[in-house]
Amino acid sequence: AFVQKKEERDMVDRLKEEQIRRKKREDRLEKIRHNVQLKYAAKRKRSEEDETKRLLQLSKEVISEGDGVEVLEQLDHNEEELILAEYESDDEKKVVSGLEDDDDLEEEHVTKIYYCSRTHSQLSQFVREVQKSPFGKDTRLVSLGSRQNLCVNEEVRRLGALQLINDRCMEMQKNKHEKKSDEEMEGKRRRASRTVCPFYSYEQMQFLCDEVLVEVKDIEQLVALGRETKACPYYGSRYAIPAAQLVVLPYQMLLHEPTRTAAGIKLKDQVVIIDEAHNLIDTITCIHSAEVSGSQLCCAHSQLLQYMERYRKRLKAKNLMYIKQILYLLERFVAMLGGNVNQNPVNTWVLKSINDFLFQSQIDNINLFKVMQMLSSARLFGFVERYGGPATAVKTNKENQKLAGFQNFLLTLKQGSDKEAGTPPSPPVEAENDQLRTASPLMQIEGFLSALTNANQDGRVIINRQGTVGQSSLKFLLLNPAVYFAKVVEECRAVIIAGGTMQPVADFREQLLSCAGVDPARVVEFSCGHVIPPENILPIILCSGPSNQQLEFTYQTRDLPHMMDETGRILCNLCNVVPGGVVCFFPSYEYEKQVYAHWEKMGLLTRLATKKKIFQEPKKASQVEQVLLGVCCPRCIWDQAGGQMTGALLLSVVGGKMSEGINFSDDLGRCVIMVGMPYPNIKSPELQEKMTWLDKTMPRAAGQAPSRVLIENLCMKAVNQSIGRAIRHQKDFASILLLDHRYARPAVFNKLPQWIRERTQVKPAFGSAFAELRKALHNEKSAYN
Repeated sequence: AFVQKKEERDMVDRLKEEQIRRKKREDRLEKIRHNVQLKYAAKRKRSEEDETKRLLQLSKEVISEGDGVEVLEQLDHNEEELILAEYESDDEKKVVSGLEDDDDLEEEHVTKIYYCSRTHSQLSQFVREVQKSPFGKDTRLVSLGSRQNLCVNEEVRRLGALQLINDRCMEMQKNKHEKKSDEEMEGKRRRASRTVCPFYSYEQMQFLCDEVLVEVKDIEQLVALGRETKACPYYGSRYAIPAAQLVVLPYQMLLHEPTRTAAGIKLKDQVVIIDEAHNLIDTITCIHSAEVSGSQLCCAHSQLLQYMERYRKRLKAKNLMYIKQILYLLERFVAMLGGNVNQNPVNTWVLKSINDFLFQSQIDNINLFKVMQMLSSARLFGFVERYGGPATAVKTNKENQKLAGFQNFLLTLKQGSDKEAGTPPSPPVEAENDQLRTASPLMQIEGFLSALTNANQDGRVIINRQGTVGQSSLKFLLLNPAVYFAKVVEECRAVIIAGGTMQPVADFREQLLSCAGVDPARVVEFSCGHVIPPENILPIILCSGPSNQQLEFTYQTRDLPHMMDETGRILCNLCNVVPGGVVCFFPSYEYEKQVYAHWEKMGLLTRLATKKKIFQEPKKASQVEQVLLGVCCPRCIWDQAGGQMTGALLLSVVGGKMSEGINFSDDLGRCVIMVGMPYPNIKSPELQEKMTWLDKTMPRAAGQAPSRVLIENLCMKAVNQSIGRAIRHQKDFASILLLDHRYARPAVFNKLPQWIRERTQVKPAFGSAFAELRKALHNEKSAYN
């Protein structure tokens, strides 16, 4: 009894302490909100005073300078926002005005879990599971996403491209803080009214933040709430991060440090769960790699040159210096691509280290960090958005004396190369690949410059010359993703890397964790079986076809007619006995197209069409939904006249639109067929450099070179993702056929997922495999019945 009373007293004390902490937190929140309002009011007042001083100074300049009048009259009233403010580098100004007091106003972060996954739909599915769980009512959960997913301003959403949406949002925020009343504008030179976002209201966003923390909501519910409350879900959800216990977000947002910082995500002593992490290494590599085409370089040079000519007399000397530095960088990059507009189309690529590229392009004396800070100015992007692509000519005072910036730049390059060759100059030609017409090429260039600031040993620059400058490109390839993942591991209390098909896991241990400096003793590996019973899955490695032709789909043999005929016979036999849908994966789009044409010529396609309706995976993402609707059509799954299950035959591609994120559950996918082994293209310069880097930095594993292990791992990860499309829930069932005798090799076989490997049968002849499948179909205990 004494012990029981003591426990009751302790519980009461804990409840009192919790109430005290909650009261303190609420008081702190109220103080923060009040201080933020005061801060915004002070900022508005400062901006108004600065604007008054600036207008007075401009009026003095108009009186004192004769040619200045011409410039001021030439500009539209709403172009004032495009003039760059005085730029100051880190050495010249340590603290940015207006940000020094943010730390005092920031709410303290509670211990939380960051749950990351690959796609928006996977995150929504997780949130729905949390809502159904016993903890759904007591968990403070917030869902994060991009402006493209969370913006509720229809005017901004209509822009479509993510970069345009981001630029427009930032511009409207700035307009919000700089807006003036009509009374204050009287007596001064009027400017056109700037559009502000009606959803960017601090009070309404704080109300939305409170609503998010009260009840668990996925992104769709968050957007609906934002429309209802007239508040921005993008910023309102970010206000809720400090108090949230569970933050759900795409892992691209967490893995990219600038995005993570901008979102207010702090990983210190927090827990991170990265789900669907089978392509984590590739994701980190892609996020921190960058590519810029020659046409984008020329387009950016044109736009920046027009900007400088238009606003030259309104820009400070230091701003002009940095703009000229950027123009010089663009010219040197184009020179590295050849610099000759009409050279003969010769496809070559050159791979260089970062230092070699900087020295050979003669830009090693430029501080890229300062240039990037200047280039990231939203006002430059605003000019590009307003005055369009390379063909747009912005009028200047010297227009009659100069060509348009883009043509003048290309003509200069061409004349320079012709002088060296002793040939007469030819007319200027526009860039062939007019890429990213809807977004500023300056964003791509900023990303490339940022990539060049990596350590020399962690990346390479690939110069890809494809004939003309416009078709050529510069690409930065990140070789060591661990340098970015190390920052996540160092800050977090724990990092959980999870996925349904994580095999093989050696890449994660060696390329991510070991290179990131993680102590091997801290790494705990856990793997469990599948929820489905053993009789619900039938994996078979098939070594030969119906005519005893050995199945080996190497690059040299897979194009042979008898190999394609043997594949067609296998499918015809399987479609005769398998109820429901069949999904057949090919190594590439080109091979799938080649096999389809051969079957059509030989009449095999007609035989297949009598059993199942045939669909091909499209290359365009916009056509995927139409194909899936056809596959799911009841007339394709069920034969009404015969009263039996038929299903569809889908010819798909490994690594394509149907190999990840698509559920062929139940009768949509009763059999998955893998044709050959989808090894990557080892002739790719990116892959060759990655293999060379691994051989130099990684130890040999089980007598195999790291480069060889990489090739096999890339292949088997793609296979494991594809064959997992058919088993989607506890009561689902399917058969899996791997058509290549090389799958039986121990080094390859051991890289299958454990729950598949334990049940896999190796069949040297097609007859025994077919008999095993028929036996499973007619077994009373089988899930097929």
